[in-house]
Amino acid sequence: MGPMQIKEIIRSKRKTITLQVCDDATLIVKAPFKTGDDIIKQVINNHHKWLENRKKEILSRDTKYFKKKFVNGEGFLYLGQSYRLKLVNAHEPIEPLALNDGYFYLQENVIDRRDAFLAWYKKTAYEKISQRVSWYAQKRGFRYHQVKISNAQKQWGSCTHLGNLNFSWRLVMAAPVVIDYVVVHELVHLIEKNHFRSFWNKVQLIIPDYKKHRNWLKKNGYLLNL
Repeated sequence: MGPMQIKEIIRSKRKTITLQVCDDATLIVKAPFKTGDDIIKQVINNHHKWLENRKKEILSRDTKYFKKKFVNGEGFLYLGQSYRLKLVNAHEPIEPLALNDGYFYLQENVIDRRDAFLAWYKKTAYEKISQRVSWYAQKRGFRYHQVKISNAQKQWGSCTHLGNLNFSWRLVMAAPVVIDYVVVHELVHLIEKNHFRSFWNKVQLIIPDYKKHRNWLKKNGYLLNL
């Protein structure tokens, strides 16, 4: 197996080097501004075995991840179902992107089609996830501050010490039962700040089969992406 291809090197004010393996088995390197290529190469060499294992894991997946091209007939996930894309004439009276009659309809003159989908997913994720958070909070007596939608790639949800609940927009691509698991997970973090047994016991009281949904995300979460 050959070395992992470097997709991008991102230099910033950060203090350490981070290696991020993408779902297409390529590598993104995040490094401080003044880090030389020789140092980056050394870090990659030091993590060769880990990178090789991650690449094997990705390439062995049953369903491969392909970056979206936003063309006619391409499938896009929403609430666990795949909907085909139809590009339509700009004169038709619809939003830049809309889900109707089992299809995503996208105006063909939209310049950045990914941005159109991203905006739709973020808006819809906020609506759907906020509804579920409110429902479970009222039913179980949880108190939270507000719901926010993030761009997180590896973290489905998080809970801050202020009571803010953050959820990745990608979560709205998953089935409702999976969304509910993540929602309950973060709501329980309002009272249990760790992942001790008491935390999982509380999650299980609300979502008895939470392990199935947690495992589904671990195995298939890479597919929830653009």
